Amino acid sequence: MSECTHNCSTCGESCGERTSPQSFLKKPHADAHIGKVFGVVSGKGGVGKSMVTSQLAVSLRRKGYRVGILDADITGPSIPKAFGMHEKAVGTENALLPCVSSTGIEVMSINLLLDDETDPVIWRGPVIGGVVTQFWTDVLWDVDYLLVDMPPGTGDVTLSVFQSIPLSGIVVVASPQELVGMVVEKAVKMAEKMAVPIVGLVENMSYLVCPDCGRKIYLFGEGRSAEAAKKAAEDQAAALRAELAKAKKSAAAMDNKALAEFGVLFRQAQETVNRLTEIAGELDEENRPKINRALDALRNMISEKVGEGTV
Repeated sequence: MSECTHNCSTCGESCGERTSPQSFLKKPHADAHIGKVFGVVSGKGGVGKSMVTSQLAVSLRRKGYRVGILDADITGPSIPKAFGMHEKAVGTENALLPCVSSTGIEVMSINLLLDDETDPVIWRGPVIGGVVTQFWTDVLWDVDYLLVDMPPGTGDVTLSVFQSIPLSGIVVVASPQELVGMVVEKAVKMAEKMAVPIVGLVENMSYLVCPDCGRKIYLFGEGRSAEAAKKAAEDQAAALRAELAKAKKSAAAMDNKALAEFGVLFRQAQETVNRLTEIAGELDEENRPKINRALDALRNMISEKVGEGTV
């Protein structure tokens, strides 16, 4: 055996000098307030992971929670654009302050720190991993839910996040192509090896909705992501939680920096329904059933349109 350096992390020998495994978890900023932390991951790029992260954030915000997004995709950040954010993040003597969207979602992304948001980030893996860790340790978050939008794959950044941030769980995003099924298995297996809980799988671009008849058209077949997750997972934790349609309007909202407003429209429609419900309750017994049926139809229409991305 070579001379002991007393650095057990670089040695594979079992000896009396070996200490118990040390945790790599990092503490957040001392003045930060963070509730649950969920990572949104994918085995490969192009599956709409950032879209799912943004929609989750908007949905949680609609419910009244304080929400933040840590954009860990350093070389391909897209969260600021989705929320129409172009201002630069600022800091104090001992903390970095997240930018806040028009609907109150806190965001920290490398694009909020660059002089020009189109400048490429040409850094090696360890440097990128260090920046992501700083987004956890140095940012003054004040959220009930923090969503970590990961880069695709199972490389340095994903490993850094799994090791340094105490994740409550991860959401795996996939699309229904057969090739994606294989990389879904990789992402699920990595999570299991790192002992990170899997909340479930979201299959994006699962189908198209026919604009004429409303029929779902599964372009790549049905159930492929669910099969891949089931095959990879040792338990049922990686069950398919949602199938999202390939919707023109929601994609346009993402591209046009209007995703938050997309959520605002939904909330305003729901508030209108709620107010009409109150009015219906004040009507006489004879007309109330007819109004209630109309309101039920309106609620169903709103839900369907949101699912299709057309409101």
